[in-house]
Amino acid sequence: MKAITTMITAALNERSSAEKREIFPRFFKTGKGEYGEGDKFMGVTVPNVRAVAKLHKDITHDEIKTLLTSEWHEVRLCALLIMVEKCRKADDNERQKLFNLYLSQTRHINNWDLVDLSAWRIVGVYLLDKSREILYKLAQSSLLWDNRIAIVSTFAFIREGQLEDTYALCDIMMQHPHDLMHKACGWMLREAGKRNPQRLYDYVARHRHEMPRIMLRYAIEKFSPEERKALMKP
Repeated sequence: MKAITTMITAALNERSSAEKREIFPRFFKTGKGEYGEGDKFMGVTVPNVRAVAKLHKDITHDEIKTLLTSEWHEVRLCALLIMVEKCRKADDNERQKLFNLYLSQTRHINNWDLVDLSAWRIVGVYLLDKSREILYKLAQSSLLWDNRIAIVSTFAFIREGQLEDTYALCDIMMQHPHDLMHKACGWMLREAGKRNPQRLYDYVARHRHEMPRIMLRYAIEKFSPEERKALMKP
């Protein structure tokens, strides 16, 4: 397992950029007291991480788990993208194992890009024909990343026209203290609105006074200027 970690870390390092290595820590808020505090970046773009992941998609679950504990953000992202690749062709039994592995490691899936590039493809797709109870437990977790996993996972449901859980989870997390959740909820509401614009309009009209402004702005982004103006009124 140490060998594969070393190999993948080296492969990523070969694709690193000094410019990105300087930019990423600021972009992903790694300063003291920020949501990504202490995270370390090699400076590798997502397309390059994805290229490395495709070359190593046959590694074991134990090796993935080891990669997920890496100090390097891009190594953890690579592990998650490998899991996504595995899920694409997996049967339900294999998807369940990947689902369980994913949820056992959420403390390492600890930035918004890590969640957004993996949660709906691993958690959401697995739950398409199953109980979504676990998402409501994640929504009540004290860990920010569990909360984001819960709402972003519903993107898989939205793509199938299943909108109930998106709205229900947004109800629960409407007053979440972190703007990362306001953005995530607004994003998922916007996606749900593409399937049923009237339902989104009615939901926002009911909740616009209690909804955080950034969540509101994200949710109504695709509405007409006139609709946006009406919904943004104090």
